Amino acid sequence: MAAGRAGSAGVQSKRPTRASVLALAAVWVSVLLSAYGLVWTTHDSRQKVNQLESMRRQAAELHVEWGQYLLEQSAWAAYARIEQLAVQRLDMAIPDPDKIVLVKERRSK
Repeated sequence: MAAGRAGSAGVQSKRPTRASVLALAAVWVSVLLSAYGLVWTTHDSRQKVNQLESMRRQAAELHVEWGQYLLEQSAWAAYARIEQLAVQRLDMAIPDPDKIVLVKERRSK
C-alpha cells in the first residue's frame, strides 16, 4: 500500500476554486440569457413583420376601395347626370336665348 501512495503522492488533484465555479456559472447564465434573448427577439420581429404585411394588404384594399368611391363620386356628380335628373324629375329645360334675362348687381355706395 505504501507503494500505491507513493505513486499518487507526486500527482496533486486540482479542485476548482469557488471563484472559478462562480465564474463558470455566471458564463452559463449569460449564455442562457443571451440565447433566450435571441429567441424572443426573433419571435417578436417575425410577429411584427406579419403585422406589417397584414397592414400593407389592408392599405392596398382600402386604396382600391377609395378609388372605387372616387369613380362613384365622379359618376354621381357628372354634369350630364345632373342635367338628366333635372329634366326627368324636375321637368326643367334649357331656356331659349331670347328668354334669358341678365341681372346686374347694384352696388351701394
